[in-house]
Amino acid sequence: MKNPRGNNRSDPVSEFILLGFPCTWEVQIFLFSLFSVIYVLTLTGNVCIICAVWWDHHLHTPMYVLLANFSFLEMWYVTSTVPNMLANFLSETKTISFSGCFLQFYLFFSTGGTETLFLSAMAFDRYLAICRPLHYPTVMTVQRCIRMGACCWLCGFLYFLLPIHLISQLPFHCLSKIDHFLCDSGPLIKLSCVPAPATEIICATFNSVLIFSTLLFIISSYTLVIRAVLRVPSAEGRHKAFSTCGSHLAVVSLFYGSIMIVYVSPTAGNSAEIQKYVTLSYIVLTPLFNPLIYSLRNKEMKEALRKLFKTVRFSQKHERNL
Repeated sequence: MKNPRGNNRSDPVSEFILLGFPCTWEVQIFLFSLFSVIYVLTLTGNVCIICAVWWDHHLHTPMYVLLANFSFLEMWYVTSTVPNMLANFLSETKTISFSGCFLQFYLFFSTGGTETLFLSAMAFDRYLAICRPLHYPTVMTVQRCIRMGACCWLCGFLYFLLPIHLISQLPFHCLSKIDHFLCDSGPLIKLSCVPAPATEIICATFNSVLIFSTLLFIISSYTLVIRAVLRVPSAEGRHKAFSTCGSHLAVVSLFYGSIMIVYVSPTAGNSAEIQKYVTLSYIVLTPLFNPLIYSLRNKEMKEALRKLFKTVRFSQKHERNL
């Protein structure tokens, strides 16, 4: 029996083909080398931040506990997609199993959603530290910060279960080629044998609610922070407060600026090429820049990293002398 798209296939799709970036073999090798280096640098930078927070007791504060969690999250976020993308650069078939596709889809969306929650938690931490400095030590304890982080992880990994379940139940009998380098909601919905406007609207609604609610919370927090900082009498105090928040605002701008282009509007409104390159920017570039932004703009983090590198070099030198 013929399906609505004119294809005679009736068997369920067992695997998908990720078209990625169609180009010559030489360009594929170049892209594989480039993104491999970026991936290793991203992991290295975030591991350095985690180790610096772990080993330096001066950084055992709520702000840096959240930052270490965020760096650990970034490692999972980039790992959910980049290794498979690198493998496809060298693959002739570029296939991914049905279950593997939806597992990647779940991890990608869950870690991305968790990232928005952690950015909100970090904004709330800065609001308390600057606008409520006398109450900060009692309100934002390390234990409460850990509970807040656990809540971000839990909510982030539960939030997208319904949209992902709805997309997985669509009939994929007709087409198996995804015009993307990962399993994303828009390209998957387009592969369905029948139109799915309700599922598309639900996915867009879930994305919009999470993005706008967290972004509004962050903007509100920093509006109050800026008002409080402007009332600080000394220029040095204002500079210190702004430098503390500047790195976080830079990360927020990079992340939200790109995801809103793809996920706020319904998926049919974005071309496949726009989705590919914008998605590439916040999957590959943003996690790379985050460790640089936090380490270069934060004196305490730079000092902790210097101590960490000195400790590592001393250990290596000691081992060679044995």
